[in-house]
Amino acid sequence: MKRPGISVAACALALAGLVGLAPAAPAAPSTAPAAAPGARAGAEDWSAALVESTMTRHTPASIGGWSYPVGLYLYGQYRTYLRTGDERYLTYVKQYVDRFVDQDGNTAQKYNSLDSMQAGRLLVALHHETGEDRYRIAARKIRDRLRTYPRTADGGFWHADTASRAHQLWSDGVYMVTPFLVEYGAEFDDEAYTDREAVEQLTTYARRLQADNGLFQHAFDASRTAVWADKETGRAPEQWCRAIGWYAMAAVDVLDATPKDRPGRDRLVGVVRKLAAGIARTQDPATGRWFQVVDKGAREGNWTETSCSSMFTYALSRAAEKGYVSAAYREVARRGHRGVLERISRGADGLTDLTGISIGTNVGDYAFYVARPRQTNDFHGLGAFLLMHEQLRKQR
Repeated sequence: MKRPGISVAACALALAGLVGLAPAAPAAPSTAPAAAPGARAGAEDWSAALVESTMTRHTPASIGGWSYPVGLYLYGQYRTYLRTGDERYLTYVKQYVDRFVDQDGNTAQKYNSLDSMQAGRLLVALHHETGEDRYRIAARKIRDRLRTYPRTADGGFWHADTASRAHQLWSDGVYMVTPFLVEYGAEFDDEAYTDREAVEQLTTYARRLQADNGLFQHAFDASRTAVWADKETGRAPEQWCRAIGWYAMAAVDVLDATPKDRPGRDRLVGVVRKLAAGIARTQDPATGRWFQVVDKGAREGNWTETSCSSMFTYALSRAAEKGYVSAAYREVARRGHRGVLERISRGADGLTDLTGISIGTNVGDYAFYVARPRQTNDFHGLGAFLLMHEQLRKQR
């Protein structure tokens, strides 16, 4: 499936920070017995085990529709493919995407929300791997939609082009579009626009959402009319962990992909340093994970959540590796990694189970967040785990 004449996933590897790690030859099928239920063998390749388990549970046709949680998971599977070279992982991603993109690059997606754009990363990756022009055509639809996509007065993309999300910036939203932008720019020679836009979006969101403690409020409403919006600041009342995790991963991915002399990049590095300090201060010393409402770990009902803990671990490890933050954050990331690994095991069926994952969540108050159902093998957690574990494997 690889495009002839191109080093395997060179562009994607550069953006992922994995240059020099060419995909290995696929391993022969294992004949070893499955680990006992609940086993956490130190030598286990948890990324591959999680991918194999998810592919067993879901076919490309049954895994779900075009959505950001599935897109996040499949991008994590793609990253696992880049390391392992197992073509089945890439074929699975392609078969999923081909449900939504025809031979001429047509797609039914209207891209009226940032959430709907996240899986566009798969279009860029598949174009890079296969050279099929239909993936470029489909990805271009997202690029073109951004020309008319609504913005706040200071240029931030609305979370969605709907009345209920008008004038709103959600910390979640930047991950749905900015990594796609820089990857699209690198693949299709459009960096002059995409790098600038990605950096500007991240700094605009930070200006509206980053609090004095370095963390981010979940959302901001420029109109101050949302029921959750403070009438003076426009900000939502709480610092919800996964929203902050989305921002942290997006910022690191964009920094990885943009030249050091790109306007605004130094400001973004400053945002990341302040954010990293806030994340480190709120790590649970007992588990190494982070709480659902990050800054209120001591309050009744709060609990440590798996997807955001994976996101923070990925972002801190990557930022320390690249020098955006002090190398001291590597140890914070290692503790986070160990804490998340406590949440993965094999069930009686031999398949992996990843627990303690908050379901999809709107903006609310403290009681709303801590009451969110906790699921096992939710795609928010599976995808974040893969990104984290692929990053931390390099740090051993």
